[in-house]
Amino acid sequence: MDTGAVVVFAGVVALGGMVAALAGAHGLRQAQRVSETGVRVPALVKRHPGKDGEESAPLLQFVTEDDKVMEVVSPVPPTRGQPLRDGDNVLVSYDPADPRNVVVQGRERFGLERAFVAGGALIALLSMALLAVVIAGR
Repeated sequence: MDTGAVVVFAGVVALGGMVAALAGAHGLRQAQRVSETGVRVPALVKRHPGKDGEESAPLLQFVTEDDKVMEVVSPVPPTRGQPLRDGDNVLVSYDPADPRNVVVQGRERFGLERAFVAGGALIALLSMALLAVVIAGR
C-alpha cells in the first residue's frame, strides 16, 4: 500500500477518534451538569406507538418551575431491570435554560459517555502511532 494512502487513512481515523472523544466528553459534561444542578421534578412515563404500530421510545411528561408541561423522549431506554412502563413515575433533572435537556435520576449513562471518550482517544492514539511508524520508515 502506498505510504501516502496510509498517512491519509491514519489521519482520517485519528480525526474520527478525536471527534468521538470530544463528543463523549461533551455528553458526559452535559449529563453531569444537568444531574447535579438541574431542577428535579417527577415525570410521568407515557408510551406511544411509533410507525406501523411499533413501540418507540417512551415519553417523559413533567411540569417545569414556570408551569409549562413538557413532553420529551426518554434519554435512556427501558431495560429488564428498570423498565419504563406506561404510567410509571420517575425523577428527572432538567436544565431550566432548555427543559428538553433531561437526565433520568438513577439511570444516568455515564459509562456510555466514558466509553466514547476512552474509545475515541484509543483510536486517535493508535492512528497517530501508525502515522509515526509510517513516517519514521520513509
